[in-house]
Amino acid sequence: MTQTQDDVRTRTFTWTDPATHAGLVGVRSGLEMLQALSAGEIPPPPIMKLIDMAEFIAEEGSVTVRLDPQEFHYNPLGSMHGGVISTLLDTAAGCSVHSLLPAGVGYTSLDLSVKFLRPITLASGRLTCTGTVLQRGRRTALAEARLTDAQGRLAAHATSTCMIFDIPETR
Repeated sequence: MTQTQDDVRTRTFTWTDPATHAGLVGVRSGLEMLQALSAGEIPPPPIMKLIDMAEFIAEEGSVTVRLDPQEFHYNPLGSMHGGVISTLLDTAAGCSVHSLLPAGVGYTSLDLSVKFLRPITLASGRLTCTGTVLQRGRRTALAEARLTDAQGRLAAHATSTCMIFDIPETR
């Protein structure tokens, strides 16, 4: 198959220095930081621009992200790449844990177990991914995330264990 000029597409995007967000972890609680992000008071982190997230909503113990499937999310099979789906699930689950943390406390994902339940294409419409904390301890938290298509059908599900830790003071 010969590629024509009509087959070629381009995409350009910009992002803000990620140090902007890292500097806020010691100053604001997780919920304050995530709600400021949702309100547009602080710029989105680079990953949100990279995959073109459409919406981000944070509440205590729960985060919802929305995304419209795009061609640039596709794998060679003509559906959304599992890495993009996993990124949405990891974001919603991890940020739901972040929403419960005080200033100066961070987290990182220890694991992410994903179940892909249906293919996602442009026809799937706007995706909604909601993460919820199932259990929070002193050093770990368990969260889940559910990804649904525009018709409300479950397309993917994940569970994540996050490690909670104090952010070292650098001042």
